[in-house]
Amino acid sequence: KENEKGHKQAKVKDTKNALVATEEELKLTQEHLDKAVEYYEKLKPTCVDSGISYEERVKRREEEIQSLQEALKILAGTDLS
Repeated sequence: KENEKGHKQAKVKDTKNALVATEEELKLTQEHLDKAVEYYEKLKPTCVDSGISYEERVKRREEEIQSLQEALKILAGTDLS
C-alpha cells in the first residue's frame, strides 16, 4: 500500500512538473504569436488592395519603366537630344 502511495505521489509530482513546463511553453508561444500579429498589423496596410485596378497598375508600371529607361539613356550619354 505504501508503494502504491509513493507511485501516485511521484505521478502527481511528474504531472505538476509537466504542467509547469507546458504553461511556460504556452506563455512563450503566446508572446511569439503576439509579436507576429503586431508585425502583421504593421504590414497589413501596405498589402491591402489600394483600389487601383490591375490595368491601371500595369499602365503606371510601364510608364515608370519607360521613364527609368529614358533616364538611363541620358545618364549613359546615349541620348543627347
